[in-house]
Amino acid sequence: MKKILLGLIAVVVIAAAGFFGFDFYAQRRVTRDVEAAFEQVRASGTKASHGKITFDVKSRTLTIADVATESGTQSPVSVKIASLTMTGLGQTDAARVSAGNVEFSDVEIGVAGPTPTITSLTYKAPRITVKDYSGPASLPQLPASSSIFELYRSAFGLLASINASSVAAPSLTGTMTFSAAAKAGDGAGGEFAYSGIAIENMKDGKIASSKTDKVVFTINQQTAGKPIKMTGEFANIAATDIDVGAMAAIFDPGKANDDREYRIQGHLSAGPYVITAAPGVNMRIEGVTVDDTRINPSRMQLPALLAMIPPQGSPPPSAAQARELLDKIAGLYSGIGIANAEMHGLSVETPQGPLKLASMRFNFEHGKIGELAVEGLDTRAPNGPIKVGRFALKSLDVASFMRLSAQFAAQKPSAEQALALFPLIEGVEVKGVASPYKATGKPVNIDVFSLDWGQFVGSIPSKLRLTAKLAAPLDAADPRQQPFVAAGIDRMAVDADLGAVWTETSRVFVLEPVKLDMAGLLNASAKLSLGNVPRETFSASAAEAMGAAAQIEAGMIELTIHDLGIIDLAVGQYARTRNISRDEARKVILDAIKAQGAEIGGGNPDATALVTAIGQFIETPGQTLVIKLTPRAKAPALQLMQLLKTDPQSALAQFRIEASTGL
Repeated sequence: MKKILLGLIAVVVIAAAGFFGFDFYAQRRVTRDVEAAFEQVRASGTKASHGKITFDVKSRTLTIADVATESGTQSPVSVKIASLTMTGLGQTDAARVSAGNVEFSDVEIGVAGPTPTITSLTYKAPRITVKDYSGPASLPQLPASSSIFELYRSAFGLLASINASSVAAPSLTGTMTFSAAAKAGDGAGGEFAYSGIAIENMKDGKIASSKTDKVVFTINQQTAGKPIKMTGEFANIAATDIDVGAMAAIFDPGKANDDREYRIQGHLSAGPYVITAAPGVNMRIEGVTVDDTRINPSRMQLPALLAMIPPQGSPPPSAAQARELLDKIAGLYSGIGIANAEMHGLSVETPQGPLKLASMRFNFEHGKIGELAVEGLDTRAPNGPIKVGRFALKSLDVASFMRLSAQFAAQKPSAEQALALFPLIEGVEVKGVASPYKATGKPVNIDVFSLDWGQFVGSIPSKLRLTAKLAAPLDAADPRQQPFVAAGIDRMAVDADLGAVWTETSRVFVLEPVKLDMAGLLNASAKLSLGNVPRETFSASAAEAMGAAAQIEAGMIELTIHDLGIIDLAVGQYARTRNISRDEARKVILDAIKAQGAEIGGGNPDATALVTAIGQFIETPGQTLVIKLTPRAKAPALQLMQLLKTDPQSALAQFRIEASTGL
């Protein structure tokens, strides 16, 4: 739509360029000066013609009939205007002209081959009106080439030089034809119609507001030899605080080193948006909003990116060229900022079932999404309905992802290279999930699942926090779950909280909190620390990490377990497998613990106290068991773990053990 308005405004400039500075009261002079302006256009390689010219001195009204132009570029653009009328002509100074009212009637703009997939594109507007026009008194310099970069740069520069209180087009229709490259089939193309187009207060390169009441379109194409028809309607498109001068900065080579941030748009809203596609696919979006859009020309480097795009028909890029192109695209993302973008009220109907989404929103700063959140997902799987209250990525570095992807072009990344992707996301959160469990008709519920990581050492996080609260039905066919089912438990609820952090100054690694609550069975908490943990432990190189791990020293371990029924469940399962009573089963278990304790404890009173506390914990249901292990001296953690397998008595002797029970 902007291209159309730019083309029409350019015609205004052409009509008025040679007019002032002469005696505009003379009809012959007017005709001669207008013709001179058209001749200037022809001299640049563009075809330009017009019909009858009339000028009313009293009302200062100029009318030009049958205006027709066609560019000489590779993809020619043609403009036809049945009548152009400019009323209240004046000249504010030597460099600018003005008109109280400019009206175009029966406008037609055509573009041949604008993209590799579109053969032709045509716009038609019965009437376009410009109020309080003011623009350059001379014809603007035409682009030196037909590249899309030069065309956009010239167009935005021209638009930024024009002032008008309003531009209105009550209706605009268009058609496009797909090329064979689109593999769309013969006669494939589309039609679209705009209504209620209005631009308000264009001044000094800025537009206060623009709106379009409705856009309706129809697209016909073929897929797998079958005709496909898609129709759509997009309503209430409105934007405010548009800075055309800032948009021009993107295409200005002189801004390549300009590290300033330009705000190009304040607010954009649109919706509802409805699409219908046969067979049986319908989509509706209630609304879309985008706030505070900004760009940084030096980071985007758009001219360099466009220069790298190979022309149609060129051979595929080499791996090196692909890497360079992806790196430039990453720079493009780095130069874009969006305070907030949101889509709400998405509903999709398909033959496989419906899908609904309450909202999706994100913010974007310097190539990085602060948070991408999807809320209110409601869809259906083969086994039943799926609901997701909220899914969020906590930060996603899109630009860095593109740069890393460039390194992987035409080659499979190594494990160490793949780990470099890890820091690009800082966490994930899921809430309010209900999903069917197999074909049982019972749901798996996730109240919350939140995983955060950070404080990276290279590509490995040294800080992590996991919070999860979920419940799921048990499967009697799963041998691992059969003991719970046999005990009458058909559903398991779990509440977990796990934290881990490494402090570089103290070289201490701590697991805290470590909490687990299995509803109706037990709740437990723990704390584990490791000392002398070197930075190299977090290396992406397995050899370096293992070498550093040998320096790690065992730290304090604390464990608290509160029995809510897990002991009775274990005793009951043991009784069933041995076909004995529960009391007999409990006695057998206690005797085995005492025998093993005597073997492990030996002359270590601490180990004996530990075995005694465990026995008391099993003997009396509902107990709380507290165990604390403190190293007697510095000891390598890896050696202790190996010793625990071969000589548990010696391993335990390395710790001062405190163990107790209580209700």
